[in-house]
Amino acid sequence: MKHLIQINKIENVTHNVLRIVTNKPRNYKFTPGQATELAINTPELKDKKRPFTFTSLPEEDELEFTIKVYEAHEGVTDQLDDLNVGDELILGDAWGAISYKGPGTFIAGGAGITPFIAILKSLRFQGKLEGNTLFFGNKTENDIIYRKNLEAWLGSDLHLALSEDNHEDFHHGYIDKTLLKNHNINLTNYVYLCGPPAMMESITAQLYEMGLPKDRLVMEDFQ
Repeated sequence: MKHLIQINKIENVTHNVLRIVTNKPRNYKFTPGQATELAINTPELKDKKRPFTFTSLPEEDELEFTIKVYEAHEGVTDQLDDLNVGDELILGDAWGAISYKGPGTFIAGGAGITPFIAILKSLRFQGKLEGNTLFFGNKTENDIIYRKNLEAWLGSDLHLALSEDNHEDFHHGYIDKTLLKNHNINLTNYVYLCGPPAMMESITAQLYEMGLPKDRLVMEDFQ
C-alpha cells in the first residue's frame, strides 16, 4: 500500500548523509531494523523507488530516515539535496530481514549502519543494550554516521574502523576476522551484518571460517 508523506525536517548528519523526518500515516507499522521503499512525489520521479531504513522507533509520532546521498545514482538518492520541508514522498509498506533476536555483535559498513540505529535506539530505550557490541567501518572519520550517539550508547563496546584515514583513535583498515578475534567476539551469540555487497560477502566467509553457525547470522543485502 502506498502513502503520501510530507517532509517536516531535513538536515545533514555528515557531509553526504541526510536525516529526513516526515509525518507518519495513521496505523502505519514497522519494527526496528526494517526498511521501506520511497519515491519523490513528482511526475518524473514518482516511479523511481529506492529502499531506505527507518531510523525512528515504531512508537514515535514521526518517521525518520537517515539516507546517504549518491550523486551517481539516478532517481531518489541523487535528488535528495534538492528536497525541502513540505515536499512529498511516496511511502511503501515496511519489509526487511533484519530484526533483533538477542544479544550479539553488530557489524556495519557505511550506510549499512542504518538498520542498526533503530535497533540500538530501541534497546537503549528498554535498558537492554548490555551484551551488544558494534563494529562500524567507514572510509574516513567524517563519514561516521551518528558517531556521538553511538559513543554515548555503547561506550567501549563500539569499535570504529577507517579504511582510508590513519588515526590513533581508530582501527586502520577493514573489519576482518583478525579485528573480530582481537576483541573476542562471542560466536555463540547472534551476529548482525549489513553493508556493501563486497564487504558482506567477505565478512560472511570469514565468520563461517571462525566457526559461526549459519543460523546465528542475521543480515540484509545493502546496495
